[in-house]
Amino acid sequence: MKAAVEETRVTSAEFVAGAVDDASLPPPTLLEVAFAGRSNVGKSSLLNATMQRKGLARTSNTPGCTRQINVYEVRCSDGLSLRFVDLPGYGWAKRSKTERAQWQGMIEGYLQKRAGLRAVAVLVDVRRGVEEEERQLVDFLRQPRLVSDPKPMEIILVATKVDKVTASARKPALAVVNRNAGTRAIGFSAVTGEGREELWARIRYATLGVPPAV
Repeated sequence: MKAAVEETRVTSAEFVAGAVDDASLPPPTLLEVAFAGRSNVGKSSLLNATMQRKGLARTSNTPGCTRQINVYEVRCSDGLSLRFVDLPGYGWAKRSKTERAQWQGMIEGYLQKRAGLRAVAVLVDVRRGVEEEERQLVDFLRQPRLVSDPKPMEIILVATKVDKVTASARKPALAVVNRNAGTRAIGFSAVTGEGREELWARIRYATLGVPPAV
């Protein structure tokens, strides 16, 4: 019989920095997990649910709401301390081409050069599936990084908004995401909390080397 997974309890979570480029980020004194995805994929809602906070990461119905790299320090009841890094949304954000190009350079600079970055959660809307921009991002993340730290970076695929599809359609929708991405996605709902502990298990594996419970 499979043992129940103990809930990860976040004792503190706070916004610590908003940066417009990698140079203006705080010193990498803690290990970091970044969150990336197209605009309106539910990234802010996922962050709030994962950190057990309401409204810490700002949510909006307007695509492209996140316009900088937002950094949060998170501490858990078991002593785990790390940073969550919210990257600007890409895709169909209603911004100029120039601004979107600046965002791309900012994101790529962070992902390539940031010491202490241990994982990137790539978010896709389960209803839209994996599209070309997600494939390009995953391919980019698999390239050698411009840091001396030899530790590999974990790529965590998360299919958001699973509560928006019917129970009968959920498994086939996730199967399509898995097939198109070539890896297994975590089905996540910020509304019901589904997938939260599985996401935390992957984060612990990336930052602490603790294998997820089978």
